Amino acid sequence: MPKGVSFIAGGNNSGKSSILQAIAIWEFCRTIIQAEKGRVYFTSGYMHQGLGIGYDEFSPINVPTLKHLWTNLSPQSSYTQKIKCSWIKDDHPKELEFGLSLANDRLFIKTTASNLAADDPLPKIAYLPPVAGISDHESPVTLAIRRRRIGEGLAGAVLRNILLDLQTKNVEKRSELKQGKIKISDADLNTLRNTDPWELLQQALRTTFATELVVAPFRAEYHTYINIEISKGNLSGHRLLRHSGYHNRDLMVEGSGFLQWLSVYALATDPDVNVLLLDEPDAHLHCSLQQSLINELKKITERTGKQVLIATHSAEILRKADPDKILEIRMHGHPRYLSAEHQKVGLLVGLGTDYAPRIDTIKQKKHILLLEGDFDYKVLRKCANKLGLAWTDKWVEWVDKSGNKERKHIFRALAEEIDPLVAISIRDRDDEPVLSVGEQLEDKTCGGCPPRFYPRMWRRRNIESYLIWPEAIALAKGVTLQSITDILRDNHAVTVGDTFADAIPPEGLLTVDGKKILEGIGVDALSVLEHIPADKIAEDIKIILAELTSSSTS
Repeated sequence: MPKGVSFIAGGNNSGKSSILQAIAIWEFCRTIIQAEKGRVYFTSGYMHQGLGIGYDEFSPINVPTLKHLWTNLSPQSSYTQKIKCSWIKDDHPKELEFGLSLANDRLFIKTTASNLAADDPLPKIAYLPPVAGISDHESPVTLAIRRRRIGEGLAGAVLRNILLDLQTKNVEKRSELKQGKIKISDADLNTLRNTDPWELLQQALRTTFATELVVAPFRAEYHTYINIEISKGNLSGHRLLRHSGYHNRDLMVEGSGFLQWLSVYALATDPDVNVLLLDEPDAHLHCSLQQSLINELKKITERTGKQVLIATHSAEILRKADPDKILEIRMHGHPRYLSAEHQKVGLLVGLGTDYAPRIDTIKQKKHILLLEGDFDYKVLRKCANKLGLAWTDKWVEWVDKSGNKERKHIFRALAEEIDPLVAISIRDRDDEPVLSVGEQLEDKTCGGCPPRFYPRMWRRRNIESYLIWPEAIALAKGVTLQSITDILRDNHAVTVGDTFADAIPPEGLLTVDGKKILEGIGVDALSVLEHIPADKIAEDIKIILAELTSSSTS
């Protein structure tokens, strides 16, 4: 995805961060070789000796020793670690590969493959791990120190430096536009507000947080620390009207979510960066701010043509992302860009990770029983025991509150990994019409079902409606049968008779809300079930139990 925002997603320890870190190391190699050897060392066919650096000079990521750039490193002198980046320039594929070798605690770097001409431009990449480490006393530091702090996961420690640079460049632009004039022209001011990184950052802060940054003048001759504060108020166009009596606060006392948002946005607007790698920028952010940040990043990429690659675990972000913008990383198997909506479900439920025990169980048993809650599972097992049916353990319980239409996506995602997979999915009817339930409890509202996915719906309003047997309620509550009969008749217009267990009972039993009735009486539903005799277990429940034990769903 050469332009815009795309996402890297996958389970813990699947390699999402490793991809970003590898590209960050590639950028470090490009920077240091260009600085020490010159641009000519990147051109096709140009061979040269490696450049050696010590651990203290390595800054893109934080590792305890350089040997941790390898897995199972064995002593040898060849360039064993190779990182290649490829890109498109004017419809022509370009590539540059660096080799890394470790000898005597020194890292040697050289160009190992290239098809670049001398004048081919190179991508400029910035990597940002989750923000931490902001301090109240931040001194101006060099670009090398900034890279090291960011690579160590301490981007917050150089946040004031980044903001001061943006603000200083903005002041210089304003001074140029105002030169020889009383004020900046409206046309120039409008252009500045729509293009300048500092202006865009400030307006985004005003809009999102009703906040703006106040940067104190900095003179290198006598100032030792960068002072940046926060002001809050009400937005009025491009101005923030400060709250009456409000005293500015130092940047570091703001919440971690605000600082994370600010760090990401500030780096994204840097005109010297055209590829941005963000490792879990949603950390510390409320779900609404997560989507706000993604929207702002999309605006930046649309305006500048930048490429942003985001590693994320956020279900909120992934749900709203287009499938073809998501690069899925697996513990085992090749990465892939998704192509269909249901494939996102696999990410959300834990496919592709070694830390999803339920997925492992499903892979073994190949049967899932989708229910609205644990209570449904307990009712079915208890009824099976009462009927003398042997409960099979082949079904893996999966609780999901959504309807069968949504559960189809879960099934499709799982079925891509587990073949053959069988699913029975049961949901309450709730407010759906009775005619939406088939003779064998088929959910008629769930069209276009994949093979071996069996959507079912209770004919009665919910599973608790199959427990409204007056004698059982009276015994569970410890009251008279007559009192329960009166409550059902007077409060709910229900009279229960010998047809209680029939597949098609009186209309009152089809429409009444059993859950609400039992809660109103103040009796535990499972306690009621304990007192329901086997001959009063409803035919609908028997239909489901028969299907769960049938060889046709094996």
